[in-house]
Amino acid sequence: MARKIGSRYTAHQILGRGSAGTVWLGEGPEGPVAIKLLREDLASDEELVGRFVQERTALLGLDHPNVVSVRDLVVDGNDLALIMDLVRGTDLRTRLDRDRRLAPEAAVAIAADVAEALAAAHAAGVVHRDVKPENILLDMQGPLGPGGSHHALLTDFGVAKLIDIPKRTRTTKIIGTPDYLAPEIVEGLPPRAAVDIYALATVLYELLAGFTPFGGGHPGAVLRRHVTESVAPLPGIPDELWQLVIQCLAKAPASRLRASELAARLRELLPLLAGIPPLDVDEPDPEADDDSEDPDRTAAPTPPSAPRARRGAVPLVPGARPDSNRDTHTSMRVPAPDELAGGAHGTARVPRPTGAPRPGSARARAAARRRRITLTVAGTALAAALGVGAWLATSDDGSTDQPENGTTTSAPARP
Repeated sequence: MARKIGSRYTAHQILGRGSAGTVWLGEGPEGPVAIKLLREDLASDEELVGRFVQERTALLGLDHPNVVSVRDLVVDGNDLALIMDLVRGTDLRTRLDRDRRLAPEAAVAIAADVAEALAAAHAAGVVHRDVKPENILLDMQGPLGPGGSHHALLTDFGVAKLIDIPKRTRTTKIIGTPDYLAPEIVEGLPPRAAVDIYALATVLYELLAGFTPFGGGHPGAVLRRHVTESVAPLPGIPDELWQLVIQCLAKAPASRLRASELAARLRELLPLLAGIPPLDVDEPDPEADDDSEDPDRTAAPTPPSAPRARRGAVPLVPGARPDSNRDTHTSMRVPAPDELAGGAHGTARVPRPTGAPRPGSARARAAARRRRITLTVAGTALAAALGVGAWLATSDDGSTDQPENGTTTSAPARP
């Protein structure tokens, strides 16, 4: 059913629903558009509407080939909407759900596109605050780039900032998606441009590995890992790329590169990555941190047909349900310092060769126990074999010969 949005736009078909609102395929004076219609409870918030109007100039001024441009902002009765360019393609999350991971050249080309979008936004004073695969669109109609990658565009600028109203979130809430949150946000510091660099480096790690460096398990454990643990290395990628990733995942915001620097460095690495296949590593067990100490308990095998858990779409609000477009602008209580300090200080979720159990997990402990049992049985069998051999040798040395006439004679001693 068609729906009028303001006086200039008509929404025709729902493309997706999210916790912040609904995205429609619409029509405007200049042709097809995407309309992000925010929730009614957000539209009724006078402070949010005021902030919405204040952000109008900054959002409309973002004009870059790697940015999904905001054409207009509509405030009309209960309607609060962003009118955006329509991208004919899919989002990066859908691509990851299909392929799990990308070849390094394609992954770096996509990350470079997003870094260039962030550089333009940061130069205009805009911090995205929610960089994740769901907010990266792939233009399927344009020419292919390095490694067969599609042109990437960053969308949803300003949505997280609009929702992050002091009276709504206060100082005890954080806005964002847990897998991609920079440590300074978890610790309650104001978000600066460096949070986008950290999130993009997390996305790049995910494109290479098929999983995020600190994700998995309870959202609280994810937040703690961001603050307390170092990123686990990825085998199989050039050291130059790995050093770039860990620099942008630094805990200290000042240690990370600027967006323009990151984009340039990524472009420089592309020739080095040509022809390298996707990595072959297994995702760490997300329940490993909660494994029982019982060495006899083994993790239940995952059926081959079972769907993989989707990263980055953890509902943080009790009772919330996943959305069709995985838009997860949600809030969560900021962990107290003692909660953050309670985590292990080490390397998070170490990747491993395909099929190998995660060190310290129940599977690894059970495998070690089976090896011990095997070695014990083998040792016992070897000892028994040696004992029987010694007995036979002794018996042979002291044996007697039985002549045909029935008399017994001693066997001659052997030299």
